Amino acid sequence: MGVESQDVTAVTDVMVKDILATPEVVKRSQAARVILDAAYFENESSQRINKNLLVDRLRINLQRAAQGKLLFVSRESADMVAQERDMKRQGVTDSGTLKQANATAGADYRLIGRINSLDARSAQSGTVERYTQITFELIDLETSLSVWSNLYEFKKGGQDDAIYR
Repeated sequence: MGVESQDVTAVTDVMVKDILATPEVVKRSQAARVILDAAYFENESSQRINKNLLVDRLRINLQRAAQGKLLFVSRESADMVAQERDMKRQGVTDSGTLKQANATAGADYRLIGRINSLDARSAQSGTVERYTQITFELIDLETSLSVWSNLYEFKKGGQDDAIYR
């Protein structure tokens, strides 16, 4: 009765299409730089959910479908990148094949989101219903304006309150 694989697939497919249909994001003179990770994606629902299943699938499918219109900044890799840059600049390693940059990439937008749920149990039948809502927002990191938002919602019911682990 919780979020299942088909829900992850459905919600991310809908969000990819909707983001790519947003001119402010994809019809720019330069590709927008986006941070899309689980850092600001909150699970406030009554179920345990691996948020990375949603954000990783969304990021990968957006990157593949955007065809260079969106670039993704990996804040999760910041320490690793800093260590490699330090080794190159100290002469511990050669400079590699890429041109040295003055700084690591800054981002234009960050995707945030929230998973909420509302559970109800029928005292007569013993059935449990769970309404789940997953919201997404793309935030401009200079102005704090929300430039895109959408939500995905569904309801499931059953005899037992199954726990997914």
